[in-house]
Amino acid sequence: MSKRTEQLITVDGKTLKVSNIEKVLYPEAGFTKGQVIDFFVRIAPWLLPHVQGRPLTLKRYPNGVNGMFFYEKNCPEHRPEWVQTAPVWSEGNQRIMQYCLAQDVPTLVWAGNLADLEFHTSLSMADDMDHPTCVVFDLDPGEPANMVHCCQVGVWIRKVFDQLGLESFPKTSGSKGLQIYVPLNSKRETYETTKPFAHAMARLLEETHPELVVSDMKKVLRVGKVLVDWSQNDIHKTTVAAYSLRAKARPTVSTPVTWQEVERCLKKKDPQLLVFETIDTLRRCEQLGDLFYPVLELKQQLPPLQQLGLKPAKRGRPGGGTVRPSQSAAGEASAAASTPAKRVRRSATAANNEESPRRTAAGKTSTPATVGEAGTKSKQRSG
Repeated sequence: MSKRTEQLITVDGKTLKVSNIEKVLYPEAGFTKGQVIDFFVRIAPWLLPHVQGRPLTLKRYPNGVNGMFFYEKNCPEHRPEWVQTAPVWSEGNQRIMQYCLAQDVPTLVWAGNLADLEFHTSLSMADDMDHPTCVVFDLDPGEPANMVHCCQVGVWIRKVFDQLGLESFPKTSGSKGLQIYVPLNSKRETYETTKPFAHAMARLLEETHPELVVSDMKKVLRVGKVLVDWSQNDIHKTTVAAYSLRAKARPTVSTPVTWQEVERCLKKKDPQLLVFETIDTLRRCEQLGDLFYPVLELKQQLPPLQQLGLKPAKRGRPGGGTVRPSQSAAGEASAAASTPAKRVRRSATAANNEESPRRTAAGKTSTPATVGEAGTKSKQRSG
């Protein structure tokens, strides 16, 4: 067993102890704990806005990505006094938990020293848990489906939201899939509206493209298809944050991308086009800025479910379903283009027609916004 090494460092005026920084956490890449901490420091200008103020669940890999890991929702008692926390009710534990808040660079360094490789945060702010700031669709491919198939489903999702007058933003999961965010930033929306809406979208896509899309998590149904995971839209769940590392064989990162890049991956049929390791993501941030920043600011409102061509399911339906597709779901969804949802405020950075936008990931196309046109992971844990 190698000897434990420790040293005191000062980050932004705060002193903390780090240990075993030479320890390899990603054996295939030879990527050490010290390099993890260095990445957290360098990515902080882009990562922090997406995690600040949100309850953080630590996902710790003390022996690296090939070893055992564990989740830590209650912020460790041995934390430095300057690590901020927030009290949040935990349904699973039936008590109030003190969640960590990643508010600054020193906290990121402290988390990295704990081998917290992934940052999983709530879709809500800690001081307003009832109101999610966005709707998320986690596209998870079942082998032999891959990122290319996720891109096809992502394009379909984007077209539906385009016709509803809402902007959507893609990022890689950092694993095998793609995640689509629809910013809300409105006190009007609660999980009682966002979760049924996300379920409705997943059911609509499944009905329209049964050859590729599934909305049920049963693994036997997911072979060769893309799961549109709508269940992440829940007050008790978390989703991997933009710019978070992932605990995979290599140090990949959940990276915001443009819709042009999604379409290029689909056209080229090359899933590697949307795989980014730490150095790739840092380079992109320096060149393009934060492509995901509009998700933090853009205010939008979800339309009624009827605009998706769906009707409420009967109460008490087995499986907790809240919506069911109508016979004319696809047609009604297309018709929604003529009655767009109310836009409260558009992002000043939404330069959607630029090939390489600096501050927005949106990119409009001239293709009609219908759900049709047959085309060719990182599902998060429950809180």
